[in-house]
Amino acid sequence: MLDYETLKIIWWLLVGILLLGFAVMDGHDMGVGTLLPFVGRTDVERRVVINTVGPHWDGNQVWFITGGGAIFAAWPLVYATAFSGFYWAMLAVLWALFFRPVGFDYRSKVNNPVWRSAWDWGLFVGGAVPALIFGVAFGNLLQGVPFHFQDNLMPVYTGSFWGLLNPFALLAGVVSLSMLTFHGANYLMIRTEGEIQERARKAALIFGSVMLLAFALAGVWVSLGIKGYVITSAVDPAALPNPLDKTVSIQAGAWLANFKAHPLLWLVPGVAFGGGLLALFMAARRYPVLAFIGSGLAELGIIGTAGVAMFPFVMPSSSDPRSSLTVWDSVSSHLTLGVMFWAALIFTPIVIAYTSWAYSKMAGKVTTAFIEANDRSAY
Repeated sequence: MLDYETLKIIWWLLVGILLLGFAVMDGHDMGVGTLLPFVGRTDVERRVVINTVGPHWDGNQVWFITGGGAIFAAWPLVYATAFSGFYWAMLAVLWALFFRPVGFDYRSKVNNPVWRSAWDWGLFVGGAVPALIFGVAFGNLLQGVPFHFQDNLMPVYTGSFWGLLNPFALLAGVVSLSMLTFHGANYLMIRTEGEIQERARKAALIFGSVMLLAFALAGVWVSLGIKGYVITSAVDPAALPNPLDKTVSIQAGAWLANFKAHPLLWLVPGVAFGGGLLALFMAARRYPVLAFIGSGLAELGIIGTAGVAMFPFVMPSSSDPRSSLTVWDSVSSHLTLGVMFWAALIFTPIVIAYTSWAYSKMAGKVTTAFIEANDRSAY
């Protein structure tokens, strides 16, 4: 079995991969849902948009469910603390996600304009609200979350739901929302044609520009106005986890320390800007597949930038810095991480292979003629 320190690093990387998989796969579904009321002007056009993701959106939820399960199993203290501190935010995400299965399955079963319009806006909520809240959560992580541990390691959250909606967190929410909507617009360009494709292209140019501008502004804000966290005591990465067995200080510019210590890491935000600019250029030139690849790279760079900046912190505490959770002290046992590692090594390639096969079978354009010819069977 791999040593404990190595497994802690591996699971930090694996959780990051799951977050990226969720952003790329389920993210474009959410982006399509966000754009639904705007790129589809008629009922048939909206059915075209829905049917670009309808056959596979639920399969993409695997990334979301697996990510939550991996955090629960690999980082139990993070799971317990996050679901306590972000309780109402998580409920808002779940309530919004409820619109997706019901909306996809029942939206077109009743031929009534009011009924269908209501579910169109429900699918919009199911795409836009989770995308926004995920970004708000990351924004709060970078600022520190108001919680602390009691001596028995019981987490105590001292903040409020409205406290999460601070200016920097909302800016991070704009980054997340525009990022996923940009990705969804590029996907729509691949799967549609005509006026719908052109509206999706215009949406891609708008949301891609907003994403790059908001990400740049967030980077400046972090470098000039957001203090980071630094472990100031000796750390044994192979030791048994105890989040209270360390000292932590809050310092200006600390979130840039990893980039300064390892200059090659500046390539990570470089990928975000490079991928975003590539996607914008390809969308403008009407190369949707390359635009989709570019927006996927932008997602990799944006998520990776947050992870690299915070490492080794996972959930910093603003009210008691030493309670901050890190890669070293928030994890499960050596045995648990080892068993999960081999399970992930076996099943992750299977999931990727099956997903690739499914997408190859569902490839191609969705047109208004197809919807009209399959009125009873299409979404």
